[in-house]
Amino acid sequence: MTPSTARHRIRLVGAGIASSLSPALHEREAAALGVSDYRYELLDLEAENVPVERTGDLVRAVVAGGCTGLNITHPCKQVVIPALDGLSDNARLLGAVNTVVVRDGRLIGHNTDHSGFLTALRRGLPDAALDAVVLVGAGGAGSAVAYALAAAGVADLRIADVDTARAADVCARLSTAFPATRATALPAEAIPAALRTCTGVVNASPIGMVGHPGTPFDTGALHPGLWVADIVYRPIRTELIAAAAVLGCDVLDGGQMLVAQAADTFALLTGIRPDVDRMRKHLDEVISDRVLVAAPVDRAPAGRPDAHQEME
Repeated sequence: MTPSTARHRIRLVGAGIASSLSPALHEREAAALGVSDYRYELLDLEAENVPVERTGDLVRAVVAGGCTGLNITHPCKQVVIPALDGLSDNARLLGAVNTVVVRDGRLIGHNTDHSGFLTALRRGLPDAALDAVVLVGAGGAGSAVAYALAAAGVADLRIADVDTARAADVCARLSTAFPATRATALPAEAIPAALRTCTGVVNASPIGMVGHPGTPFDTGALHPGLWVADIVYRPIRTELIAAAAVLGCDVLDGGQMLVAQAADTFALLTGIRPDVDRMRKHLDEVISDRVLVAAPVDRAPAGRPDAHQEME
């Protein structure tokens, strides 16, 4: 392999991101590909004492200082948009950006959350029944997952959120883009009843991640006929995934989406397609090194998070 001599200075912009696994994931794959001048660093709004509303100014400043591309995470995926020079079709449809490509001084926003989940679903659950699916969470991440589920062919998508207006908005936008998918909004308390007639469920809320223990709904509503996916990856084995596995459900952990979206982001920022399987192996090694373990399934009550919170 001929090493790449291009210079890459990537920043992850978000709040409370000190424990992010993305720097190690990106830099290990860059090294494996021979991309020698690649640095991926955190830019934490909390650590820098920068208000979320100043995200756009911050992004413009770091690009002026030599940053060649960015990842954007909670709570900046929407507020960064006015500072950009353009959006990909997917980012425009979703109203959220998680990747910013810098080309000839122009900042173009992309969204690899949707493509990441779609790839993860196809790789991890290739035989998943897509008749009727419940999606928990209608924030930026949930919107991207909804788009991916519709693109995968889900016929009946029920989107639940503590903010039913937010869920209804995602449904309206989805119906315009994917008229073959029937999308309906549900209040969060209706999830258990909806699961009785569904084939799959996806958690796109932060409940279950480090700092937000518990499950997004009562796991007593799970049944062996469901497939269960979670986009939380800190920890990989969330309480929801653990409970579903005990029942014999097919499961998809959040590491699958993290790796797939990171691979798409890496390709956008470098022009080089990474090895997804190798990246997953790297992720498992990083997780093992940090000993990120889920809380026991029978502890921490089910909870419902602020719908505005996101994952990377």
